[in-house]
Amino acid sequence: MTSHYRIHKEGTISILVAFFIAFVPIWASSFFKAPLILQIIVTTVCVLFFALVVYFFRVPFRVTKRDSNAIIAPADGTIVQILEEVETEYFNDKRIKISIFMSPLNVHVNTYPIDGETVYVKYHPGKHFVASLPKASKDNEHNTVVQKHKNGEEILFRQIAGTVARRIVSYAKEGDNAVQGRETGIIKFGSRVDVFLPLSAKINVTLNQPVQSKITHLAYFS
Repeated sequence: MTSHYRIHKEGTISILVAFFIAFVPIWASSFFKAPLILQIIVTTVCVLFFALVVYFFRVPFRVTKRDSNAIIAPADGTIVQILEEVETEYFNDKRIKISIFMSPLNVHVNTYPIDGETVYVKYHPGKHFVASLPKASKDNEHNTVVQKHKNGEEILFRQIAGTVARRIVSYAKEGDNAVQGRETGIIKFGSRVDVFLPLSAKINVTLNQPVQSKITHLAYFS
C-alpha cells in the first residue's frame, strides 16, 4: 500500500484558489464576531474543503510493474465497461473497450499503458455529462492518444472529462517514444479513461473491479 505522496504541479493554482476560498469565510466569521458555534462550523467546512482539494492532487510514489506483453491501467478507478465496440475516431473497426471511472476521491494522474511510439494525439472540446455514462466517451470533452507497440499492435486511450472536471491536461506528443507507467497527464476532478484494445487481447480484469495506474494489468497482447 502506497504511503508516500507528492502534490501534482497542475494543482498549484487550484490549491491557492481553494486556500483563499477557505480563508475568507473563516476570517469573516471571526472578524465580525459570529457566534462560536457558527465559527466552528464555518472553519470545519472550509478546512475540509481545502484538504479535499489538496488530496485530489496527490500523486502516489509507485513502482510500475513493467511487462512488455501487458497493457497496464492508465488510471486509478473502477472498471465500468468491458465490451466490443467500433472505434470511429482512429481505428474505424471493432475493438475491445475497457472503461475506467475515476471518482473525485481517486488519484487522477494518468500514465502510459504500454511502451511504444505515440502516433496520434487529438484534443476534442465537448460537454460534461456524468463520466460513467456510455455517451460521455464521444460527447464529453476528451483527449485521445494512440500508442504503437513494438509488436505492431496499436492501442488507444482516451481521457474524458466528467460533470465536475473542467480541464484535461495531456503531455503526450506525436512522435514521442512513451514509456510504460510514465505520467501522460491529469484530469481535474471526476472523470473517466477509455482504453481500446485489439480483439485478440486477453482481458485480465472484470466489471466493478478497482484498478490502479502503474500496477493493474488490464490485459495482455496475444
